[in-house]
Amino acid sequence: MRPITTILFLTFAYSSFSQVVQEKELRTNIKAVTVFLSGAQIFETGTITVPAGKSILKIRNLSPFLDDKSIQVKAEGDFTILSVNHSLNYLTELKKGNRIDSLTTLVDAVDRAVAHYQARLEVLSEKQSLLNANKNLGGQNSGATVAQLKVAMEFYEAEITRIKEEQIQVQRSIMLKTKEKTQLENQLRELNQQKSLPGSEVEIRISAEKSSSGSFDLTYLVANAGWFPKYDIRVDNVKSPLELTYKAEVFQNTGIDWKNVKLKFSNGTPNQSGVVPELTPWKLNFARNTVFERSIPGMVVPGSIRNVSGKVVDQSGQPLPGVSVTVQGSTIGTVTDAGGNYNLTLPNGARSLVASFVGYRSREVPINQPQITILLEEDVMALSEVMVVGYGLQGKAPGVQPRAMKTAANIVSTTVVENQTTVEIEVETPYSIAANGEKLLVDLKKYEIKADYHYYAIPKLEKDVFLTARVTDWDQYNLLEGEANLYFEDAYVGRSVLDAKSLQDTLTISLGRDKSIVVEREKSEQFSRTRSIGSNTVETRGFKITIRNKKSQPIQLTLFDQIPVSVISDISVSATELSNGKLTPETGKVSWDFTINPQQQKDITLQYEVKYPRKEKVILD
Repeated sequence: MRPITTILFLTFAYSSFSQVVQEKELRTNIKAVTVFLSGAQIFETGTITVPAGKSILKIRNLSPFLDDKSIQVKAEGDFTILSVNHSLNYLTELKKGNRIDSLTTLVDAVDRAVAHYQARLEVLSEKQSLLNANKNLGGQNSGATVAQLKVAMEFYEAEITRIKEEQIQVQRSIMLKTKEKTQLENQLRELNQQKSLPGSEVEIRISAEKSSSGSFDLTYLVANAGWFPKYDIRVDNVKSPLELTYKAEVFQNTGIDWKNVKLKFSNGTPNQSGVVPELTPWKLNFARNTVFERSIPGMVVPGSIRNVSGKVVDQSGQPLPGVSVTVQGSTIGTVTDAGGNYNLTLPNGARSLVASFVGYRSREVPINQPQITILLEEDVMALSEVMVVGYGLQGKAPGVQPRAMKTAANIVSTTVVENQTTVEIEVETPYSIAANGEKLLVDLKKYEIKADYHYYAIPKLEKDVFLTARVTDWDQYNLLEGEANLYFEDAYVGRSVLDAKSLQDTLTISLGRDKSIVVEREKSEQFSRTRSIGSNTVETRGFKITIRNKKSQPIQLTLFDQIPVSVISDISVSATELSNGKLTPETGKVSWDFTINPQQQKDITLQYEVKYPRKEKVILD
């Protein structure tokens, strides 16, 4: 029996050896990227000669932030795809990009500039020494005339003054360059201390009856990338159309540079604000039922802040560049710069910020002050090794059988990715975006839009008048809510927010404040008094509102104010004088629409009366 056993063993060994799975590297290049508001879809392509039999094709050096559940593979060739797997390879680490090289180059440039400035200081010192050595006129034995002495002194003073002034400028330049070098070296040191990222790999198992050529398309979602809609809005005057430039502020810190790729942007998932404020209903009640919110020193009421800025840091207090900071529930956001700093213009009703960065736990913070430092904590599970099994591995994917095919391979993916995007904007020119988290502005579209211009004022809340542009049929432009830089009459006037979430047929774009129109609101003591009538107390209030147009052209102005709204039947509120204003009883809002000619002044009177039981008390001021 021993010879037979030996023969069987050798036969089995030969059979196993003859079916050794070959392993080959499939080199792919990123050809296109669809950037979502959060995340991006990568499209890679590659070709390879597929050997006969079973083989494994490995695509190496992919982003470690790849979403394994989104992997899809398309292939053309005379073979069968058996499975698609994904894993992180900690033995192969990705390079940190060209950021270190670029920072080193900047440090060298600063050193050269400092050397140039120091050489200039030496020249100036020699020049001053030469002047000092030749300041004696006529030698030791001959005196100079008064005129000669005067000319010499003026010359000497002028030259020394010029030398000293230039020395001060050069020394200041050296100081600034030295400070810049320190910042660059700190950033370089921090970058060198960052942990290297593991390499990500996709493994495609195939079976072919014969050797043939195969082409592969690999797509997957990746985190740590995204874009924010930004706008430039320019208006020459209120008689010209509005020019709107639609931009994408794109960033990516995926660990892999995007080199010369076609970009698509999908809408799936100075510092004084130009946002028109909003009135809220003023509900009047008895004093005993009125609750006051006591303000804390240094704190403000949430929702009243128009701009917020600050820094994102890690647990050691070091700044984090490339962090996505967004306004909760909106598409308004930005990315922190190299120093971890951010700055945002807020829409009405903004309550909190969300900071997110792969490798750290996302954090939501309330907007309760204009300066907010956000601390992020590391997520120890963020880069844990995973292995995703696709088709054809028994015991890992029950009930799924390999699909035999010829010529065209089936699409193989671990899960189906539901693309819920409605609009994609494709950029014709290829772009290269380094994986360093820096922001890059990409021009998407430029529109010349017919708009109706209108002024709004709410003197109870703001003394300034706001210019707005009203655009009809605006849905055709596929705009998203985002920050906008405002330019009016060839001047930068600040930042605002384009509220593309509006459900109105007309889109109203705030163009900021116009200082050429003056509005004042004063309480009239003559019409503000308290008296008793029977068992009731009657209080009256009166206000005078003055508007003056200092511009050289007429304006259309809508002005808002309000009277209180009673929530108890024992309290009655009535308007006694509105100067032909329109009252909305449910909210108490009063509005006036009128045209004011150049250099014209208009006065408005607002008066109302409140009646309530004499034993009670209400608060009107």
